Amino acid sequence: MENKDLININLLIADRPYPLKIKPEEEEMVRKVAKEINEKVKQFQNRYAAKDKQDYLAMCALMMGVEKASNAKNKDSLGTEVAETIDDIESLINSL
Repeated sequence: MENKDLININLLIADRPYPLKIKPEEEEMVRKVAKEINEKVKQFQNRYAAKDKQDYLAMCALMMGVEKASNAKNKDSLGTEVAETIDDIESLINSL
């Protein structure tokens, strides 16, 4: 993808501006994630005393990483269950 296909946006995350060049179709998702990060930062600020917003951002990164890993694990588990169910159905069909 060429730079001419990208759009410029500015995000404010934890009170710092971040100019980005992204694909137009990614803008809504990127803004949504930035909003989620800012909400989590505010939640951490209300619960914990930290010296720097970087501490809150690190906790956000950790939480989002754990959520992603958990979702991937659940997806793998569901895929295994579906495969086992399909195998069971095939066995039943073959036994008829």
